[in-house]
Amino acid sequence: MFADRRMIDPREPTMTAAVIIAIVGAATLLGAWFFQYAVGLWPCPLCLEQRVVYYFAIPLATMVMLGVSYGATPKVLTLALFAIAVGMLWNAGLGVYHSGIEWKWWVGPPECSGTGAFGGIQDLQNRLRNTSILRCDEAQWRFLGLSLAGYNALISSGLAVVAVWGALAKRPNSQGSSSVSQ
Repeated sequence: MFADRRMIDPREPTMTAAVIIAIVGAATLLGAWFFQYAVGLWPCPLCLEQRVVYYFAIPLATMVMLGVSYGATPKVLTLALFAIAVGMLWNAGLGVYHSGIEWKWWVGPPECSGTGAFGGIQDLQNRLRNTSILRCDEAQWRFLGLSLAGYNALISSGLAVVAVWGALAKRPNSQGSSSVSQ
């Protein structure tokens, strides 16, 4: 399939960044699903929201890989990697926010923290119908002091750095002279 296309240079930073984002992003989602379905740690609403960025970053990173393989313009590839970086930075912030709720540093949203003032009986009934049983302010699992939200913040931050590196790194010149002697 790639025989008639230019060869993929594994040292090409855009390709390397896209591969790292796709693989680490997929591993992160697989890990979340493992904890959900195999271990039985059901996600709270904030946990589910933290997965959304991976649902767009993995396919976009795959499209960047295809773009590198098929000669997309550097501008398009750079914009795609910056979009991934922005999404990952947002997700890292959401992970820090969720971790802070778990550590009781600040109050979480009323729909998953059980906080908030109830006006009247009608308001109480509405909140009971819309409140999740899974609380965002209680970490179900910790390893080395970090919850899954904390690990998500670290992973998302790392992937944001990788995306920025891939977007800003100097690309090899594909128009240069060949080193093959005749």
